[in-house]
Amino acid sequence: MYIELIRWLISGKEIISTGMRQEVQRCRLSLDAALGGKTVGLVCSGDAGVYGMAGIMHEVAAPFPQVPIEVVPGVTAACAAAAILGAPLGHDFAVISLSDLLTPWTKITLRLDMAAAADFVICLYNPKSKKRKTQLGEAVEILRRHKNAATPCGCVKNAGRDGEAVYLCTLDELIDADIDMLSTLIIGNSQTRVINGKLVTPRGYKDL
Repeated sequence: MYIELIRWLISGKEIISTGMRQEVQRCRLSLDAALGGKTVGLVCSGDAGVYGMAGIMHEVAAPFPQVPIEVVPGVTAACAAAAILGAPLGHDFAVISLSDLLTPWTKITLRLDMAAAADFVICLYNPKSKKRKTQLGEAVEILRRHKNAATPCGCVKNAGRDGEAVYLCTLDELIDADIDMLSTLIIGNSQTRVINGKLVTPRGYKDL
């Protein structure tokens, strides 16, 4: 999918691609091409350093310090979704992925509990997939231990892409939203509110 999104940029270039869940193989293929003298652009979505390919590439290339790696900053889903929703990340926030493919679910639930207890705004990545449907409900139950049921939340699907959809709701209503792996969820803190249809977390300036 990421290759297709930039097809107009890469006309005439050699393209090496792999399927989902083959990230390590993709990095090894990139390294092999670089060791062969080629300049390689490794493509992923959002920011390569946030749940992206940058860390894997550095690990794979660790035995080859002669290969220079440049990480080009991008816009991670949290920032893209926040800009569409308004300004929900105006104060301290935590980003947590609900995918337990690489992280034990017990560790994810602990992070959810601690972040909610500390009154962070919480941004959820990978909230639901075709095979993983129950984790979001459990996550909401954990957040409800510390957050009010009426806490304002926002869901953005396909942020910045065709088919973009935006949904504002409360924490209790979040479970019923149309959510998939291309959705980014932002759950407000105790100060977050809706201003003129936009989700806003005040920084706390007293003279406003």
